[in-house]
Amino acid sequence: MEFVDLVAQYRHYRQEIDAAVQAVMASCRFINGPEVAELEERLGAFVGVPQAVACASGTDALQLALMALDIGPGDEVITTPFTFIATAETIALAGATPVFVDIEAESYNIDPERVAAAVNPRTKAIIAVDIFGLPAAYDRLETLADKHGIALIEDAAQSMGGALGERRCGSFGTLATTSFFPAKPLGGYGDGGMVFAHEEEIARCLRQLRDHGQAARYHHAVIGVNSRLDTLQAAVLLAKMSHFAAEIERRREIAARYSAAFADAFTVPAERAPQRSVYAQYCLRHPRRDAVIEHLREAGIPTAVYYPVPLHLQPAFADLGYRHGQLPVTEAVCGDIFALPVHPFLTAAEVDGVIAAVLAAAG
Repeated sequence: MEFVDLVAQYRHYRQEIDAAVQAVMASCRFINGPEVAELEERLGAFVGVPQAVACASGTDALQLALMALDIGPGDEVITTPFTFIATAETIALAGATPVFVDIEAESYNIDPERVAAAVNPRTKAIIAVDIFGLPAAYDRLETLADKHGIALIEDAAQSMGGALGERRCGSFGTLATTSFFPAKPLGGYGDGGMVFAHEEEIARCLRQLRDHGQAARYHHAVIGVNSRLDTLQAAVLLAKMSHFAAEIERRREIAARYSAAFADAFTVPAERAPQRSVYAQYCLRHPRRDAVIEHLREAGIPTAVYYPVPLHLQPAFADLGYRHGQLPVTEAVCGDIFALPVHPFLTAAEVDGVIAAVLAAAG
C-alpha cells in the first residue's frame, strides 16, 4: 500500500496525460506555451476568481504574493506555526518578521482570536493556511483584516477543491496561493504553483514579477524573479482536471469511513458546516502515537507525521525568541498527530485493512 499512489493515478489517466505531454513535445513551446494560459483560465474559473497567475512552485506563489503586496523589512506578518516551513520562510525571505500565533484545537487552523490579539501598527498581513485541506475561518479573518486595513493571504497549498459555504478555497483574502507539488490534491509531475487575485492590476504586477519584472521583452519595470510554470506541468494538470471532482469525492468518502470507525478511540478531523475539506491528509490524534505508528508499520500500513516540530520552535526561527509552552495547542497537536493514506485510488479492501489495523493498534 502506498501513502500517496501516483503510479495508480498515472495508470488510470495515462492516455490523457501522455497525449497532453506529446502535444507539448510536438510544439516545443516549453516556456509560456498555450497550456499555461489555459490552466490559469480554467483553474481561476474553478476557484471563482477573475485572475490566476501560474508560477514555478507553491513557495514561489507565496513569495510573489508578498512581493506584490510590497511587504518587506519593518513589516510583520501573522501566521500559523502548524504548517510546512514555506509559509513562514517566504515572510523571512521578504525581510519581514513572522509572528506566530496559536491554532484552534479542533480545526488545527490559525485561531482568529489569537490573530486579533497580535495585530499592531507593524502588522502588514495575515497568512492563513487551510491545513490538511480544511478551510480556515475566513468569515472572521476577512472581517478582521478589513477592520485593520491589512492584507489577508490564503495559503491553499493543501486545499484546492475545498470550500467554505459557496466559496471555494483559493478565493479568500486579498490574494490566495496554491501548490502543484505531486502529492497535493491537484498535483503535477514536478513543482508548480499559482496565485489567485481579484484585481486585474495586482495580477498584472504578479505576471511581471514572475518573469524577471518585465513589462515587455527586455524592458524591466521592477526587480522580479524567474518563476514561470513549465508548459509540460500545465499540460499534465489540465489532463488531471477532468478527474479532479471525482477524486475529491473519493477522498471524502474514505475520510467519512475512517471517522465513523475511529471516533471512539481517536481524535478525528473536525469538519463543521459550511466547511468542506478536500482531505489532502487524513490525520488522527492519539496519546500513544509512536506505538500506534509502529503497529501500523508492522501491519504494512504507511503513515506520516505532519508536523513533528512546530515552526516557532524550529532552529531556523530561533532568533525570534519563541520558547516551549508559548503556543500550547500547536505543541500538543504536534506531539500526537499522524496521518493515514487517503488517496483516491485506495480500494475498498485496502480501506477495510487500514481501519482494522488502526483499531487493533488502539488496543
